[in-house]
Amino acid sequence: MEIISFILIISQLFFTVIAAMYFYLTLKSQYGSKPAKKPEYKKEAQRLYKMRCVRLTEPLSEKTRPEEINQIIGQDKGIKALRAALCGENPQHILIYGPPGVGKTAAARLILEEAKNNKKSPFKSNAKFVELDATTLQFDERSIADPLIGSVHDPIYQGAGSFGSAGIPQPKEGAVTKAHGGVLFIDEIGELHPIQMNKLLKVLEDRKVFFTSSYYNSDDKNIPGYIKDIFECGLPADFRLIGATTRSPEEIPPALRSRCTEIYFDSLNEDEIELIGENACANLGVNFENGVLNTLSKYCSNGRSAVNLIQAAYSYAENENRFFIKKADLEQAIQMSRLIPKYIKKINASPEIGYVNALGVSGFEGIMLGLEAYVKKASPNEESVIKITGVANEQIIKNKNGSIKRKSTVRESVENALTLINAITSIDYKDYNIHLNFPGAIPIDGPSAGAAIFTALYSSFFDLYIDNKTAITGEISIKGNILPVGGIKEKLDAAAQAGIKTVIMPKSNMQENFNKTNINIIPVENINQLIEAVFEQQIFNNSNIGLSSDSFLDLA
Repeated sequence: MEIISFILIISQLFFTVIAAMYFYLTLKSQYGSKPAKKPEYKKEAQRLYKMRCVRLTEPLSEKTRPEEINQIIGQDKGIKALRAALCGENPQHILIYGPPGVGKTAAARLILEEAKNNKKSPFKSNAKFVELDATTLQFDERSIADPLIGSVHDPIYQGAGSFGSAGIPQPKEGAVTKAHGGVLFIDEIGELHPIQMNKLLKVLEDRKVFFTSSYYNSDDKNIPGYIKDIFECGLPADFRLIGATTRSPEEIPPALRSRCTEIYFDSLNEDEIELIGENACANLGVNFENGVLNTLSKYCSNGRSAVNLIQAAYSYAENENRFFIKKADLEQAIQMSRLIPKYIKKINASPEIGYVNALGVSGFEGIMLGLEAYVKKASPNEESVIKITGVANEQIIKNKNGSIKRKSTVRESVENALTLINAITSIDYKDYNIHLNFPGAIPIDGPSAGAAIFTALYSSFFDLYIDNKTAITGEISIKGNILPVGGIKEKLDAAAQAGIKTVIMPKSNMQENFNKTNINIIPVENINQLIEAVFEQQIFNNSNIGLSSDSFLDLA
């Protein structure tokens, strides 16, 4: 019996020791692993220190980065709108449209600093500006990691640490929480994955982030109180979103647009590009030859490309031990970069028959293009034809949400114009060979060129000259009305750059501030007013034209 009792005591002692070791190892894993050896720690710390001591020269792009709002060139109206949307008592979410390299990010950052100095603003002095780039913003669809919204680190995943060993899920905050009380700036927001976009919209609505996990149990007493609070009440995410994009508004989800104030930053004109180039040279401490800035403005459309080109040209000069940029240096940099000059249409030297200046928009830039029309009566046995050349008939716009195929409606606009000419004159266009040409092969959607198409055809049928200093934009209906079009501001900028003195546009597009430009603007509502605006002097002062009152549509 004594032997049996002894064996039982030894067995109990053995199992007690095993259990004690198990709990010891469990507690040890919960409170951290074995500390790193001091020699290894010192070695890695020294290596990190040496890496931080190595620095290259500051890039010119960083030297020229605006530090004050007045250093942002060419965006006065956009900055004024940005200030109005962000610096008041109730700041708004904002979408900024515009080409790359025109100062969208810099303006947003500097305007937040202005808002923080406004006593009425809800932004405190420590409000953060958290910046993300949607093109590099990766996330895991299983919600293991999401740098934008945040995620939950469940115990089953590697690296869960002491909480993982205890079976506790760990919420990880994302950028929306880091920006709490400040601004979250997302560059190229149009590139966000649809799942991320939907999550972001939910956060904007709730102003907090909620997490879920199958490992969370509200009755589990091992879960710390702050983690329970996160799962029950969410993480705060009360911020203002500023999204920047180079895409067109039609490519941005309507649900996001409806929550934001939309602001447009303009493309830079030649004078503004020259000023940016001059500032870049000043930051480098170098002089430049006459013609350098003018050449720069012909090849660059944004500030970033202008600064980079100046840097490249200076590198050629520096290799020859010169602190002076020659035009040849810049031309060499242009040649090696395979750049082509910007398309800038200038007005023709004199008025012509069948040639009209039409205004359009390409991307974020207004353009002026010439529209040529030629008509000739077909012979009795000849079948008449209508030719339209120089038009890109189809565009495919791709993004992460898929692709959009957009077909040009120029032919429909031509048919509308011919129907109107047939209605107001005795001319049957089916008796004529008609050729319209859009030089330059620029993608043309069609409707906004309707009024210009009508004018070119009317001019060709009646041998009437069109003023070379006049440009036209507007859509036409088969009832003879001139309908509103988009991009008027950009079109007016392009007209001014081309040397246009008069612009004829839809009356419904007219705004009071357009009268402050150096261009004479003639608003029209119908083709009668269009004909009078373009041809009045020739029609009523030249008896050889022979047009009667039937040449106008009865719009009474």
